[in-house]
Order: sequence, then C-alpha cells, then structure tokens
Amino acid sequence: MVHFEPKNDAAPQADAGLAPVTYLPGAAPGMKRRSPLQAAAGEPDAAETDTETDAVEVDAETDADADALDQRERAEKVLLHRLRGRSLSTVEALLVLNGTGVDSGEASEIIEKFIQLQYLDEAKLADQIIHSHNVRKGLGRTGVEAEMRRRKLDPSVMMDKLEELPDDEAERAIDLATKRMGQMERFDDQTIDRRLTGFLMRKGYSSAAVRLAVKAAMDSRGGGSRVRFR
Repeated sequence: MVHFEPKNDAAPQADAGLAPVTYLPGAAPGMKRRSPLQAAAGEPDAAETDTETDAVEVDAETDADADALDQRERAEKVLLHRLRGRSLSTVEALLVLNGTGVDSGEASEIIEKFIQLQYLDEAKLADQIIHSHNVRKGLGRTGVEAEMRRRKLDPSVMMDKLEELPDDEAERAIDLATKRMGQMERFDDQTIDRRLTGFLMRKGYSSAAVRLAVKAAMDSRGGGSRVRFR
C-alpha cells in the first residue's frame, strides 16, 4: 500500500510573509562585528577602527604640512633679520638658510622670492664694496676684487663692476704713498721703500703701480734719495 504524505503549504507561505531584512547603520552582510565580550570591553568595530585610522593619517599629514610651513616662515624671518644688518650675496643668503634646517628646494625658492623683492641684489652689493674699499679705504683693484670674492659674489657681476673702476690706480697709489711718507721721515731709504711697498701691496695695488708710487713718494721729500738712520 502506498502512503501519501500531506503537502505542507505553510512553509512557503510563511517565507512569503517574511519582512525584508534591514541592516543597522554601519552594518552590512559579511561585516565583522564585535562579540559581546569585545563590546563589553569597549573594543571598537572594524569599521570604526578603519575610520579612526584614516582620520589619524589625515591629521598627521596636516600637522606635517603645518610644521613645514612654520619652518619656512622661520627661515624667511631669520634671513630678513640678517639682511637688516647688512647686504648679502646669494651664496651668503643660502648659507644662512641652510642653518635654519629648510631643505635645498625651499631654500632656492626663498632666494628667488627675495631676489624678486630686491631684498637680494648683488649688483648693489658690489657697488657698496667699491665705495667702502676703493673710495673710502683706498684699496686698489686687486684689493676690491679680493673682497668681492670673499663675499662670494657672482663672478659675472664682479667682473662687470671691476671694469667700471676708473683707470687711476697709479695716481691713487702715489697719493697714498705720499701721505704715508709723513710717518716715515725717521727711517732710512731702504726701510721706507720696504714699508711703503708692503703697505701698498696689502692695499691691493699692482706691482707696477706700487713701484711708481714708492719712487714718487720718496722723490717728493725734496732732493731725491737720502739716507737716514734711526
């Protein structure tokens, strides 16, 4: 005898009557959730941890950018303070910036900015050196050039400015030597010659100009060469 089991239509009907699944905010199928023990211990969900990590990374990048900006501003202030004291060549300015800790790229950008603002002007610095060393101190071309090299001026700027110097080196050397003679009257001719030569050479005059100046200064005493003893 064949037995037939009655059909159970309740299950499909029950399935058909189920309400759609609604996920809580921040939840999704397959998302790892906290266990009750983790929740009790206060451990965050994985999604919360990822969000917090991203926020920390963004904050770190923002802080790094702010620190870099602060460092550059400090470097510019240091350079401005130095420029208030005296003019600088671009190489001298770079050395100042290197001491502040900014990287080479930012240092170059600051230099370009200061050149555009005319805070750095090597042509003007060269003119200042000529005035102070050639006009006021009486240094010759070699002495002026030595000072420009010491200040690390651009070679092209330096050469252009040296070419502008008047061609009166011999006359200037004679004038200096003649004035210096007033302090050497008690010495013999050999000592005067040696001291005048050394004095003019240290001033940066050429050998030819020095020889002319020494001879002219000694002749200016009247009566030519005289032997004197201390």
